[in-house]
Amino acid sequence: QNGYASGSLDSTTIDTSGILVGKFSNGRTQKLGQVALATFNNPGGLSRIGDTLFASSNNSGNPAVGTSGTGGRGTLTPGSLEMSNIDLADQFSKMIITQRGFQANSKIITTSDTMLEELVNLKR
Repeated sequence: QNGYASGSLDSTTIDTSGILVGKFSNGRTQKLGQVALATFNNPGGLSRIGDTLFASSNNSGNPAVGTSGTGGRGTLTPGSLEMSNIDLADQFSKMIITQRGFQANSKIITTSDTMLEELVNLKR
């Protein structure tokens, strides 16, 4: 025995280094494990399995597994929600530019059709 009263696991937390800590009903906290992160020589070569699930492939190379914040790996941000990684204003601007281009192309087609129609009418 370790001299402490028995306790049940009440809650868990993960810190920025990926350490999973359990808090027990007897007031004790204990490290339960650590989240591992993997990097790849060619992340673009990963095989897509689902919407957000990937697997290593011959193109990606073998995973280099390590802890958070080491070897070029990112850190964890516990208790946060990942937002979209796009700039919404930039995407709306690009969408408007694309729409304007489409409108201009449509107008060009309409104008060329009208010109061809006039040309045919001149021949008669």
